[in-house]
Amino acid sequence: MIDFEFLSPVSQAVLAHNQLLSSQCIGNAIKIHTEEYGLPDIDGVQLAIVGVSETRNAVQHQTEPLDLNEIRKEFYSLFLGNWSAAMVDLGNILQGETVEDTYFAVKELVSFLVKKKIVPIVIGGSHDLTYSLYRAFDQLEQMVNLTVIDHQFDLGAADDEMTSKSYLSKIIAKEPHNLFNFSNIGYQTYFNAQEHIDLMDQLYFDVYRLGEIINDITLVEPVLRDTDIVSIDMKSVRAADLGHVRDTTPNGFDGREICGISRYAGISDKVSVFGVFETITNCTVYNQLTAQVIWYFIEGFNFRKKDYPFITTATYEKYIVPLDEQEDLIFFKSDISERWWIEIATPDVLDTKMKIHTLLPCTYQDYLDASDLKIPERWWKAYKKMLV
Repeated sequence: MIDFEFLSPVSQAVLAHNQLLSSQCIGNAIKIHTEEYGLPDIDGVQLAIVGVSETRNAVQHQTEPLDLNEIRKEFYSLFLGNWSAAMVDLGNILQGETVEDTYFAVKELVSFLVKKKIVPIVIGGSHDLTYSLYRAFDQLEQMVNLTVIDHQFDLGAADDEMTSKSYLSKIIAKEPHNLFNFSNIGYQTYFNAQEHIDLMDQLYFDVYRLGEIINDITLVEPVLRDTDIVSIDMKSVRAADLGHVRDTTPNGFDGREICGISRYAGISDKVSVFGVFETITNCTVYNQLTAQVIWYFIEGFNFRKKDYPFITTATYEKYIVPLDEQEDLIFFKSDISERWWIEIATPDVLDTKMKIHTLLPCTYQDYLDASDLKIPERWWKAYKKMLV
């Protein structure tokens, strides 16, 4: 049992909607925080839904509090997959007296759940809540890899106040410095200043243009396989697939692509926090797509291979690619999932937190490129980061 006073129960309107659903729908197979029975027992739970209605630091500020009922109705109406993971809906974190109060509540709850080996699925609110997901790892004594699906980097200016368009600069600059790697999937060049694109390169971060991913969506798999936090800005989806709501853009991922990315995030053995932000709850299509994005993450989670980190070296094949007389590149291929990793020689000077980053997920193509003496770009960036 957990006891967080800032959690409000799922509304009676959603519970009444559940009564009309098939017994095979998610709404009748998930533990729910209700006003009548309070918070449910989380023993054995693996996934936890948490709604957050905070939007006060959104650049396009909403005058009314975010109502997550319609997203829940759409999500609860979906049928279960062939799943075994136990799920709970913990209700909502409402807006605190200040935005900082909401940030603190999100950080505390996410940190608690991660320590319990429960993956929180945080829904709603503005994209600056990603900062709270990141800060939840402050007490976990580990470096953090963050992947954001967004058409912008959300860096803002160095002296900007915290907003949905400037939170990333706070993650990079504010102590404690737990960020090992940042990845952006789907940025659009014309929405980003050249100096920000150059900064991504200077910091050895992994960023992928929208066109790259649309041409080959499998590029996201090794990135997400090495990620602790995945944060989706739903406005990275093109307007045509969101119901043409306000503040959206004509280019972006389509519905199938964003769901595919979400499934890759779920399959990743390392992803321990998943967030879906910038939801617009007064649009049926938007709500339906948000619900399906969550469904696909859970689908992926239920098919995790659990081969990362290594179970035993006996389940892996080792491949050695000589680069020159003094250095080799070492690859590993899982016999369980047939996925590939490349070894990074960790310099002895690095502290304990860094030493967990000795294996980098990669692709079979990276192995073929290395065999042709072409060093994989992600390996090179990761190695350079370890020397900084």
